[in-house]
Amino acid sequence: MPPRPDGPAAPAPAGPRVPRFTPTEHRVHRATATLMAVCVLTAGCLYLPFLAELVGRRALLVTVHEWSGILLPVPLLLGLGSRALRADLTRLNRYGPHDRQWLRAALRRRGGRPAGKFNAGQKLYAAWIAGAVLVMLGTGLLMWFTDLAPLVWRTGATFVHDWLALAVVLVIAGHFWKAFGDPESRRGLRTGSVDAQWARREHPLWEHENNTP
Repeated sequence: MPPRPDGPAAPAPAGPRVPRFTPTEHRVHRATATLMAVCVLTAGCLYLPFLAELVGRRALLVTVHEWSGILLPVPLLLGLGSRALRADLTRLNRYGPHDRQWLRAALRRRGGRPAGKFNAGQKLYAAWIAGAVLVMLGTGLLMWFTDLAPLVWRTGATFVHDWLALAVVLVIAGHFWKAFGDPESRRGLRTGSVDAQWARREHPLWEHENNTP
């Protein structure tokens, strides 16, 4: 009869890991996510009556909402001094045939989704959220500084700002849902590295990108 172990079995050794994000990229993402969360939460308190009654202090909420929106692009602008961040922005802005293949496979819920460091879904999300932030910033400024434009412009800006804010909340909710379904991706953002097997499975073209001049 084999001897009984004295304690719990030792955990299996972790596999090799590959670097994915630098500390600067992690800080830029966290700061941007924090500012976006403040924008969304304060907007909810301003537009939903039950939250407005619960929180109160509307003037303070308006001020916090305005300044968190103004500061939203700042982390990215400060992070542009990082070569790694600039390289990743280039990757996010570069599309190829494999991205179309990834989208077709994702829409049909099939495997075989080729991707570099970022897949087509991540690229589309990044492009959409960047455009939405710029539009929200522009319309918010028209609403904040009432002397910048005539009343009809400000009315249109309010309409666009409110409905785009709802779309942003829905898209961010989808982003969270996808992130919670992929713990290794979240671990890579938190620690800066990912499991090598996960990288080869989910981003098989990533190594080719690194070797491309």
